[in-house]
Amino acid sequence: MGRIELFLFLSLIGCFYAAQPTVDEKVSYLQDLMYRQPVMRLNLDRWRTYVRTQPRNYSMIVMFTALSPGVNCPICKPAYDEFVILANSYRHQHIDAKSVYFGVVDYEEAPQIFQQMNLNTAPILYHFGPKLQGKKKPEKMDFQRHGFDAEALARFVSDNTDMNIRITRPPNYTFTIVAIFLVVLLIGLVYLKRDSLEFAQNKTTWGLICVTVVFIFMSGQMWNHIRGPPFVMTNPNTKETSFIHGSTQYQLVSETYIVGILYGIITFGFIMLSDAIGSEDKVDKKKHKPLITFQGHTMVYFALGLVAIFFSLLISIFRSKYRGYPYSFLFS
Repeated sequence: MGRIELFLFLSLIGCFYAAQPTVDEKVSYLQDLMYRQPVMRLNLDRWRTYVRTQPRNYSMIVMFTALSPGVNCPICKPAYDEFVILANSYRHQHIDAKSVYFGVVDYEEAPQIFQQMNLNTAPILYHFGPKLQGKKKPEKMDFQRHGFDAEALARFVSDNTDMNIRITRPPNYTFTIVAIFLVVLLIGLVYLKRDSLEFAQNKTTWGLICVTVVFIFMSGQMWNHIRGPPFVMTNPNTKETSFIHGSTQYQLVSETYIVGILYGIITFGFIMLSDAIGSEDKVDKKKHKPLITFQGHTMVYFALGLVAIFFSLLISIFRSKYRGYPYSFLFS
């Protein structure tokens, strides 16, 4: 190689490195962007400059997702919403830390990045540390084990960056509005039926109302109302549909229905046991009329079978979410 060619080659290399932003320039750009929006949308150029190219003295928490309605990914939107809550919480608490930034790669906007990372599923969360470069693999969060709510994401960030994030969620006034509407409706009903309020003295009616409220809260319907999880979850690799999430930090809407039904059947079994005892009481036979008209012994056996079988199913679901739980009954 002649001197002229060598000079041109070295000049090109110098121009290339001169065009790359310094660490301070990168941090300044990311800070300005974070002031406007907590999550940076990454295209191919931003990906190369701020995530994969050294020097860097900050961590990048990047979510790979597919938010397009044409892509069959029911959990991508709720996972992304939780990710935004995490980034907003970090921005409010550590706005001047200059150590962690959040980005998202949407498959529709940057499929080349998915190809570079050899990804064919979503959502996926990675931590790209300050010293990560070349072909080293970033830390990956296990959604199947830990779930993808904002609190679980915050623990992942804390484990990898030592930045503790206290999740602050935006207020949700839907429950307040619904509660006010129901109270007004109840007051109107009482006013219209003010001359015949026998139903308000019915023990069975109040018992059913109380039990229904208990089932709603025990099954996790309020958690669904706050977090907005999907009804079911489909594994993108095996295409298997899950009705029960395998993590203690997350649940599905279908899961709460299943748990609520199990609680209802178990309660029904105990009511049958109580009525079976009442039906055998000869002294109070005229005063007490059982709900279920079976022979006493038959009702006892049937009720015990209901309680045993469905309580075993409830424990089995609990074991599937709490790995290592040592106890089981009829089902493992």
